[in-house]
Amino acid sequence: TFMESSWYYARYCSPDYDQAMLDPEKANYWLPVDQYIGGIEHAILHLLYARFFHKLLRDVGLVQSDEPFKRLLCQGMVLAETFYRETDNGGKEWFSPQDVQVERDEKGRITQAILKTDGQPVLSAGMSKMSKSKNNGIDPQKVIDLYGADTVRLFMMFTAPPEQTLEWSDSAVEGAHRFIKRIYTLIHDLLAAGAPGELDLAALNDEQKTLRRELHKTIAKVTDDIGRRYTFNTAIAAVMELSNKLQKASLASPLDRAVMHEACNALLQLLNPIVPHVAQYLWAELGNTNLIESVAWPVVDQSALVEDEKLVVVQINGKVRAKITVPATAEQDAVLAIAKLDENVQRYLDGVAMKKVIYVPGKLLNLVVG
Repeated sequence: TFMESSWYYARYCSPDYDQAMLDPEKANYWLPVDQYIGGIEHAILHLLYARFFHKLLRDVGLVQSDEPFKRLLCQGMVLAETFYRETDNGGKEWFSPQDVQVERDEKGRITQAILKTDGQPVLSAGMSKMSKSKNNGIDPQKVIDLYGADTVRLFMMFTAPPEQTLEWSDSAVEGAHRFIKRIYTLIHDLLAAGAPGELDLAALNDEQKTLRRELHKTIAKVTDDIGRRYTFNTAIAAVMELSNKLQKASLASPLDRAVMHEACNALLQLLNPIVPHVAQYLWAELGNTNLIESVAWPVVDQSALVEDEKLVVVQINGKVRAKITVPATAEQDAVLAIAKLDENVQRYLDGVAMKKVIYVPGKLLNLVVG
């Protein structure tokens, strides 16, 4: 059946069709599959047969495409700690990590492991792929009951890139749960601050412009990380960084709250593929009456990315001596003039001749003196 069922992806296009193996019109509409996700063992066996089937379907005129799948992602394995005791016959008795109490040093290394049921020590065999034979599987339902399904999803997508192995960590699961609670706090603080005003982009002050710029930079990164690169961990890291900045933002004025309202709505949309239950709940808390899935993915406002000012590092003979803020459109001479107003720069220029000026627009001003 492993081989015989390998054309299921094509049959799914027309499951009720009873005139042939599949409906060519529907199959050619949907196929080839845009993205296939499966383990490496799956890829080298089942998908090999799928390619044979697909080429057969092509040869008999049922499909037009040459290959069944456009892209393949082989996800990594989930690893967990393994614990055991030697048996009298020379074998090993394996114990679930959930039944073992562990003590660690400051570097996270295990210093002692004790079986909870009898208080006696067990040995650690390190991290290995979760398996029944080593009894190191983690019951996901227990974790879901304790923290919720979204916490488990967030932990697994954030801890490692999808194609790499993931080491199960109870403390990391708790960390994911704390982040979700911070998002709750962020939304509730916004609601408690009062109603937002109208988002008047022409009236934004520098802090509000900076916050919108960070928001739309994050939208651009998360869109690329999820849509093109499939690096969910870096997408989540970008959202976490944005949430830290939002927590520090002012909620004093109606315009402050309008900027934050835009940012929090977009934040929840970016988090929705990762933590859908939490995102939908908080989306409704913000006053949205529709499902978050029904709303178009946030679009980058290119005008928000335009910076009025740039932070330029000033080096003298290759060593950083100052950081100055200059107009984004400032030319070299203007930037040099602003740099010379800095007291620390003046000190290093006093009594020496300027031999060369190197300016990387908006980033670096390097002065060679002697």
